[in-house]
Amino acid sequence: MEPWIVVGLGNPGPTYAGHRHNVGFLVADELAKRTGARFGAPKGMRAEVAEARLGPPPGAARLVLVKSRTYMNDTGAAVSAVLAFYKLAPDRMIVVHDELDIDPGQLRVKFGGGDNGHNGLKSIRRSLGTGDFYRVRIGVGRPPGRQDPANFLLSNFPASAKADVAIEVDRAADAVESLVSVGLERTQSAFNS
Repeated sequence: MEPWIVVGLGNPGPTYAGHRHNVGFLVADELAKRTGARFGAPKGMRAEVAEARLGPPPGAARLVLVKSRTYMNDTGAAVSAVLAFYKLAPDRMIVVHDELDIDPGQLRVKFGGGDNGHNGLKSIRRSLGTGDFYRVRIGVGRPPGRQDPANFLLSNFPASAKADVAIEVDRAADAVESLVSVGLERTQSAFNS
């Protein structure tokens, strides 16, 4: 059975670890923790990759968890290298990312669509020539007042939101598992808020 590529979007390095823009990395880490998978950095991939299995053998779904080692604006290069290595089409990929137009505490799952100004999605679409892949979109909300959206995304979640963020990361990981196990329609019914 072909694996699913699960890409958590974020920026590499400790400086960015707690930023809203890195919530996709947090979900990839949660999925690795759940499955006992460990990230490594294969040569030529420009990404950290962990191979995992969902469920007991022999019917366990294979996941390839991916965290780009490039910055968000160049994520497409890493993603296209991973898809090429595994010889998979974009429709076997789930991208997990932050979404300004969704309120905190909510998430949406969909297939295809535009990039909505998200630089990671823009880079992936440019590299692959298509937006036809699954997305798990985690709401981070709009910045307060006149704060620049880029500065908002490249800032840490407030300490007071730590427990809520952990819940949302957990729900997003559940949504990825659901997409792989039962498909888009049932996942949307269960998770889209």
